[in-house]
Amino acid sequence: MTTFKTTRVSRRAFLAGTAAVAASPVLAQNVNEGTTEIERDVTSIVRRNVASFRALDWQPYFSSLTNGAILVDIDSRALHFWEESGNYHLYPSSVPLTDDLTRRGRTEVVLKDPEPDWRPTPSMKVRNPEWPDYVPPGPDNPLGTRALHLSWQYYRIHGTHDTRKIGRRSSNGCIGLYNEHIEQLYEMAKVGTQVLLI
Repeated sequence: MTTFKTTRVSRRAFLAGTAAVAASPVLAQNVNEGTTEIERDVTSIVRRNVASFRALDWQPYFSSLTNGAILVDIDSRALHFWEESGNYHLYPSSVPLTDDLTRRGRTEVVLKDPEPDWRPTPSMKVRNPEWPDYVPPGPDNPLGTRALHLSWQYYRIHGTHDTRKIGRRSSNGCIGLYNEHIEQLYEMAKVGTQVLLI
């Protein structure tokens, strides 16, 4: 014959026990840190993550802030903008799909386009012959709501109607921003704003 012993549990003991069980995964994490992926080198992962943004100082990259300065960091997929006054802005961006589409170096804004229209470049048409020859300004325009033309032919900093592209290698050479961000940048940047892509 089996006998069962009943134990009376107070409310305080029940709550304490429940808290201990809820905290056990946290305690187990601390004990097992040596065997988890926490210790692996995540530098390469962090550099590709939109959340890895960090503020930068302009002085290592530009001699002055005359006309403002734009720094595009291709690896971290971020656009840094310093106004001439020194005010700083940081935006997530899309960057070129491949290194052969990526141009690095110094350029400047040569044209501010408030209603960009789009034509694929000759090399885009070779890669994607099904693309239309022309898309007028509007909500489906690949250049979004504003564009800053750079001194390099076919290169722009522009908006995008496809927000999934931001934070990724997704462009054919240009730097893309959310439409609300390019609209902010468009108002602050000038023709002559210096641009550096690194």
